[in-house]
Amino acid sequence: MMAAAVPRARGRLKEREPLAPLTWFRVGGPAEFLLRPADVEDLRAFLSDLPPEMPVTVIGAASNLIIRDGGVNGVVIKLARGFGEIEAEPEGIVAGAAALDVTVAEHASAAGLAGLEFLSGIPGAIGGAVAMNAGAYGGDIAGVLDWAEIVTRDGELRRLDAHELGLSYRHSRLPPGAVVVRARLRARPGEAAVIAARMAEIKTRREATQPVRARTGGSTFANPEGRKAWELVAAAGCRGLRLGNAQISELHCNFLLNLGGATAAELEGLGEEVRRRVEAASGVRLRWEIKRIGVPA
Repeated sequence: MMAAAVPRARGRLKEREPLAPLTWFRVGGPAEFLLRPADVEDLRAFLSDLPPEMPVTVIGAASNLIIRDGGVNGVVIKLARGFGEIEAEPEGIVAGAAALDVTVAEHASAAGLAGLEFLSGIPGAIGGAVAMNAGAYGGDIAGVLDWAEIVTRDGELRRLDAHELGLSYRHSRLPPGAVVVRARLRARPGEAAVIAARMAEIKTRREATQPVRARTGGSTFANPEGRKAWELVAAAGCRGLRLGNAQISELHCNFLLNLGGATAAELEGLGEEVRRRVEAASGVRLRWEIKRIGVPA
């Protein structure tokens, strides 16, 4: 793409910017262009002026993302400052898309609001949580979302309710190229001690069962209906399986690990080998929950 085709922005716009440091896996090539918009109006103006043929990719906390080794063509948008505000209301939380899930849960707890504790166990940010209907520990976004504000590919600011987003298991019907910028999550008054205890329980369970201090992502594969992905992976003999410096976690075998120096190709290749072995063993074709974007090296 020609740099001249990319409009100016008040935020930070860089060419050939490394993306690996922004991801939990720490792998992948650069963005052709990386935009960190200053605020919603900056994002709207940029997208309205961007040629329609220019690809747009949105990344958040990049906790469930593999960026391929050849990088990402077009414009990559990462929301940061200007999109992280969190406001407690009597029966809910309004949060910017860059606000971390755990931080939103903490704000709700401090305000005496219950029902959002599950967010404390989800790595990532609110924008991504809405886009993929994130869920864990008995809750998901579909169960608490009132509305989400998005900026469409042509720069229009729209507010969609949960029904319009068509939320289903790890999926939403966001318009192509749309960027989630803010969301309102329902909550209810609760007892501070009970809320804090539930969040502590989630933290303890997560640290005991997941490789939280490793270079990893969220769950690698979605659970098939009525089944657990990790059980299928374990039954296929894939616990601890390695490809180069990529490994299936010994602790929780629905987690991929970068042991240090792994490439995106190794991580994705290992995931595909696990899918092959699981299908051969059980007849179940696992679906990736981790997103893989970009081009191979």
